[in-house]
Amino acid sequence: MLHSVTAFGGPQGHLAMMLKTFVQQRKDVTEKELMEYNAFCQLLPGASSSQTLTLIGYKRGGIPLAVLTLLIWISPACLLMGSLSFLLQYFDKQALHVDIFKFVQPMAVGFLCFGGIKAYKISVQNTATFLIALVSLVVAYYFKSPWTFPALIIVGGIISNFSNKRIPDLEEKPKKIQWTNLWLFALIFILAGIMSEVARTNDWITRRPFNLFENFYRFGSLVFGGGDVLIAMMLEQYVFRAKTQFMDSEELLTGVGIMRAIPGPTFSVTAYVGGMVMRNLGTGYQLLGCMIAPIAIFLPSMLLVLFFFPIWQNLKKHVIIYRALEGINAVVVGIMWAATLILMSTIQYNWYNVAIMISTLLILLYSKVPSPFIVLTFILLGWLF
Repeated sequence: MLHSVTAFGGPQGHLAMMLKTFVQQRKDVTEKELMEYNAFCQLLPGASSSQTLTLIGYKRGGIPLAVLTLLIWISPACLLMGSLSFLLQYFDKQALHVDIFKFVQPMAVGFLCFGGIKAYKISVQNTATFLIALVSLVVAYYFKSPWTFPALIIVGGIISNFSNKRIPDLEEKPKKIQWTNLWLFALIFILAGIMSEVARTNDWITRRPFNLFENFYRFGSLVFGGGDVLIAMMLEQYVFRAKTQFMDSEELLTGVGIMRAIPGPTFSVTAYVGGMVMRNLGTGYQLLGCMIAPIAIFLPSMLLVLFFFPIWQNLKKHVIIYRALEGINAVVVGIMWAATLILMSTIQYNWYNVAIMISTLLILLYSKVPSPFIVLTFILLGWLF
């Protein structure tokens, strides 16, 4: 729970905080396992940091703990964003950009630098992996296509297959494939599409909840590239394409701005959009929209990651996949440093922002202070000053 209310900085920032919390402090996973989980999730559609946390829960307690971990992770941010859809009309939109979070961005840079340093030490062991990480950094920084991350990971895995790295002689039982997850994913996808179309063509009074679920389940099943790509999809669906405009672009981007200032998954903005889409149907429908949208966006991510992960574990025993992991992890390092540079480019450089970046990095590297306390300290300083 503490992680869910203090994890800032987007997917790469979340990874840095996971290294501190779940590797160094709680020891739920090893550094190598966490990097592997993150690299694997980059290959799948959906929310990568949420999928990574789901796998940590899966390792510790199977499917029940995986589901519980995901629910705890997404709930605080979704509650905040859903509430915003009700409260927006009572606030001056400019006043929502409060200074309490003014130190969060430089602090997030410190976390990203920490994550980049730790990941570099784990994954970059030779000249080849250094070059893979460097090229990935440059490509991820300049090319922000949703296909950039999966493409880099595939290319990095292919390149590292030219090494002579050998599979360790370990006897492991094959992981059981949860076929139910894939069938459930496909069944929901098909039924959601059918029900949405039937509701639309027959002009049901209750058609909008069906349409909303189908839209966000489809987004969660297909989106690569994280929150920015999802925002573009929502703009297209609910602002530009809608016959009756559900919200204007300013309202959507106001929600996006608030989402970037609060902790938790970037996909939590769906709770706000779901509420806004349903607001003219009454309070009950608006509350329903705040619940339907995040459930629909995170459900396919969870089903896909829990289906494909045992397959990935089995494939690792093959030399091609085992060698590919070296290049894949190097790509993740490059992406982390690209995210660090992108976030640094958005910060106003003055003495206190630089001091916060450096102090955050030093605290993370040389102390055992839990990351939630670091975050809460800088939020408190933003409130006081």
